[in-house]
Amino acid sequence: MKYDRIDSNLFIENRKKFIKEMTTSSVAVFNSNDIFPISADSTMPFQQHRDIFYLSGVDQEESILVLAPNASNPAHREMLFLRETNEHIAVWEGEKLTKKAAFEVSGIKNVYWLDQFDTIFNTVMAESNAIYFNTNEHLRADTTVETREDRFIKATKNKYPAHQVLKSAPIMHRLRSVKHSIEIELMQKACNITKAGIDRLLKFIKPGVWEYEIEAELIHEFLRNRSKGFAYTPIVASGPNACVLHYIQNNQQCKDGDVILLDVGAEYANYASDLTRCIPVSGRFTDRQKSVYNAVLNVKKEAEKMLVPGTLLGEYHKEVGKLMESELLGLGLI
Repeated sequence: MKYDRIDSNLFIENRKKFIKEMTTSSVAVFNSNDIFPISADSTMPFQQHRDIFYLSGVDQEESILVLAPNASNPAHREMLFLRETNEHIAVWEGEKLTKKAAFEVSGIKNVYWLDQFDTIFNTVMAESNAIYFNTNEHLRADTTVETREDRFIKATKNKYPAHQVLKSAPIMHRLRSVKHSIEIELMQKACNITKAGIDRLLKFIKPGVWEYEIEAELIHEFLRNRSKGFAYTPIVASGPNACVLHYIQNNQQCKDGDVILLDVGAEYANYASDLTRCIPVSGRFTDRQKSVYNAVLNVKKEAEKMLVPGTLLGEYHKEVGKLMESELLGLGLI
């Protein structure tokens, strides 16, 4: 990991919150993501599943978190299972978490190697009536690819058919929607890195540069500030490309008179920033471009004023829609 170690108290508190929501005599399991293959022996860079990270801070493949608060053995109530590390793995793949390091990261005292999982998990399941599975229930989730979590769920249902199946997703959605002060600091760090990237671009952009060169400037600034890179696929769209909702080719030359639409953000410690800005290639907007820019800025400022406790999201959308309609009429676009 490139980022500074996160205070383990964050993950200790997160687990306490989740356990408080669990039903009696139940167990919850959270798996890490797979390392996805490309071809031959090539793989995508590892990205940890955000839920196991939220509850443990473990940022490593082949990891399992088990929560069984009613287990008769105190050592089974919070457990981490990790791939056993050794000197050979350290030489080929780099340092992996030891049991001591895993405790320092997560605050979990009971850390086991993966080859112990089946035996210990069977003991825990024998004492439990229900199991929480961590299915992906995001409204826009693409579940085409079978994950490590999916394989675990399928195997566990076959092995323990008498257990009641519960969903961790509703609990996680509620918990993760309210950010701890430590999380806010991490998100602010990601935002600060993104700002540094934009500041760099303002000195770099001029007629004749290419969209991919702008992308390169951003990734340079992100990495030098301990980010893994972009929080999502970056959009660097100049001229007509800005009219494509999710333009990611970033392969055209920026011309004098164009406006560049940037939808970019750095990640930091698995927390994302998200920023959209429009920058004139020449360094100065035309009168028409300035009018459109100011219209958008006005909607933003007025919309922010309505973001107060008690505002209902549906009503907020309607009122922002009215603001946008007013500005579009003023611009003569409708």
